[in-house]
Amino acid sequence: MEKDTKGFNRREFISLASLAGASLIAAPILSYGEVIPSQTLNKGEKRMKTRKLGTLEVSEIGLGCMNMAGNYNPPADHQQSIKTIRRAVENGVTFFDTAEVYGPYTDEKLVGEALKPFRNQVKIATKFGFAIDGTVALDSRPERIKRVVEESLKRLQTDHIDLYYQHRVDPNVPIEEVAGTIKDLIQQGKVLHFGLSEASPKTIRRAHAVLPVSAVQSEYSMWTRNVELNGVLKTCEELGIGFVPWSPVGSGFLTGKYDTSTKFDEKTDFRAGFPRFSKKFLPLNMPLIEWLKQYAATKNATPSQVALAWLLAKSPNIVPIPGTRYENHLLENLGAQNLNLTQADIQAIDTMLSKFPIYGERMGEAHMSSIDYTF
Repeated sequence: MEKDTKGFNRREFISLASLAGASLIAAPILSYGEVIPSQTLNKGEKRMKTRKLGTLEVSEIGLGCMNMAGNYNPPADHQQSIKTIRRAVENGVTFFDTAEVYGPYTDEKLVGEALKPFRNQVKIATKFGFAIDGTVALDSRPERIKRVVEESLKRLQTDHIDLYYQHRVDPNVPIEEVAGTIKDLIQQGKVLHFGLSEASPKTIRRAHAVLPVSAVQSEYSMWTRNVELNGVLKTCEELGIGFVPWSPVGSGFLTGKYDTSTKFDEKTDFRAGFPRFSKKFLPLNMPLIEWLKQYAATKNATPSQVALAWLLAKSPNIVPIPGTRYENHLLENLGAQNLNLTQADIQAIDTMLSKFPIYGERMGEAHMSSIDYTF
């Protein structure tokens, strides 16, 4: 894999950090709204199959809400975002992902407002760990965690957080101290489950020894398969930890809506600094999406639906959280639950994926600097 030679400088990262943290996007659609529920509930609501993240039961597809606060575009229209989140509830989604750094803070407020009428029906995941002080620093000191959890609870308009992730591993704070702090919050009823994001197998094991880790969230998709090779997926499977892929449709690349003429706004879109989306590497990565479009057509599905169904078929412990601000993209993504790929399908897909080398690092230099590589 080739790495970017430019990346973001720290000042550029700071300016964009006010728009978000790290997650996902979605896309077009084959049959808008054609989501077939396994069971219909009252008032037209639909039920989705569920999966377990440790002992936390959630819908098999969640909704990543980060992009509503920005990151891959300017912040979305507030009311449109509310409608999309509530449409997700109506269609069986019970798992919603946000973080204090998204916005910062505005995304938690949005999610809290949108889900307040359904709070007892859904599970909310949020994250701590960025300093959010005008730098790219990380801060998981126990005293800070105890302070920011109260702030997140207030913004989310709730008395508990279902899943509380450490957004990035802080090398200055032993993970045992972080786990111990979350354990105290769980005893107080403020947090129900503990999660880690972009953590190495060694860190996961150390944390799990202090407090059971319910979920690990890392980037994982057809064009970002690091967790298959670095031991993260294997460790989660061994320890009974759920895995939550963020950016499961490759920051929009796997939707098929981008081509070599696509330009990303350097002021509002992180992807402008992601090497894979650069003028140098994007053309080299296009063969993958061209094949995926063809394959999706054979399944009467969209590329993003195949990308999500592929993840769902990889393991029953995997719960992808595609993100979008639009209802039609939401419904397209949820259609992946009806695309049942067999193990023969998965083997064939993996064989084809091996034929497409991916050029460029998955994120810019500043973003990658906060990834835990302590294997």
